[in-house]
Amino acid sequence: MSTTILFIGLMVFFAHFLSLQFRKTNIPDVLVLVAVGILLGPLLGLVSPADFGKVGSLFATIALVVILFEGGTTLDMEVLGKSLASTGKLALGCFALTTVIASLIGFYALGLSWLASALLGFTLGSTSPAVVIPMVKALGISEKPATVLVLESALTDVLSIIGVFALLQVHTHGGMGAGHLIGSVLSAMVFATVIGVLGGIGWLLVLGKIRDFPNTISSTLAFVFIVYGATEGLGFSGAIASLALGITLTNFEKFKLNRIPSIDRNIVPLNEVDLIFYREAVFLLKTYFFVYLGISVHFGAVRIALTAIAMVLAIYAMRIILARFVFGSPEYSLRDTALSSMMAPKGLAAAVLAALPLHYGVAGGEAIRETTYMVVLFSITLTALLVMAYQHRWAQAAYSLLTGKADRKDNRE
Repeated sequence: MSTTILFIGLMVFFAHFLSLQFRKTNIPDVLVLVAVGILLGPLLGLVSPADFGKVGSLFATIALVVILFEGGTTLDMEVLGKSLASTGKLALGCFALTTVIASLIGFYALGLSWLASALLGFTLGSTSPAVVIPMVKALGISEKPATVLVLESALTDVLSIIGVFALLQVHTHGGMGAGHLIGSVLSAMVFATVIGVLGGIGWLLVLGKIRDFPNTISSTLAFVFIVYGATEGLGFSGAIASLALGITLTNFEKFKLNRIPSIDRNIVPLNEVDLIFYREAVFLLKTYFFVYLGISVHFGAVRIALTAIAMVLAIYAMRIILARFVFGSPEYSLRDTALSSMMAPKGLAAAVLAALPLHYGVAGGEAIRETTYMVVLFSITLTALLVMAYQHRWAQAAYSLLTGKADRKDNRE
């Protein structure tokens, strides 16, 4: 027990050091934290996901919710509105193409059935908010493409979850109509957004009274968990609701509430202390989340590892082409376009969904799980390596050629 407590304390200081090194050397802290988890888990066998029991998956979900909420507090609604078209193109395009690529490779390289291949494709269709949001902030990507990437990661998570459960329903009950599937996606997003916005407005109205009580700095995060749990309980997306809640709390002026005198007097906005607390919470949760992710990695057969590498390379090649299309206008710099093309890592949603086909008795379920874990590891690693490489002029020249953009003095040695 004392060794565990010692390790927890050391990890916090180690994470601070990694964050500093990220700013100086572009070596992402995410990669090192995952590597620490792999060392402690699969390689040395000192700890395993089973040691955490249900606490492990609960902790991972809490980390995702807080990261999405805090990410929402940093978004500006005016920029968000201008980014919706680009978000739609990137999110839907990347999700659809990733699903197709992973499904085809799963079918031909792993010999999976079309159902199992499609499950693998939908599982890997999303990008990870837990990886993307911290990296976007650390890299200082411009506001509009950063907003696009944050929204993309949240939306594709929802698409993956709904797609996988729809296919599992096909497996167990025999079918689901296209109209039902589309309706499920839209309702999960729209109603979750409404719940998040209304929850945010309601919380702003009572926050002033809450602050009259002692020790309430964490009450907003507690409310986020309530909104997430209630939204999931209603069958909608708690992740989208958490993001919408964060956006609402820092953009409430855009709702013109100040025009209603009785409401305006009661609104107490978040202050700098609140925002600093949320950033610290994200830092701590992110640190242990990525170590836990590394511990959870399963190293499968060589064939599965090679297949996962092929999937990752194909997905990232597609991502460059898609980024060229989505960020082709002059308002996006070479650096923003290049870094956006690197942000396709897989994470929590993929790792959780990967275990479901095996649980539901789908033939090839074990191959789906092992391949997904490998893709999660390789995609995070490739994102980190590409970010590190971009500081060199040869990489910037290569991305200039691949994206068709001239270098507008965004080189950062």
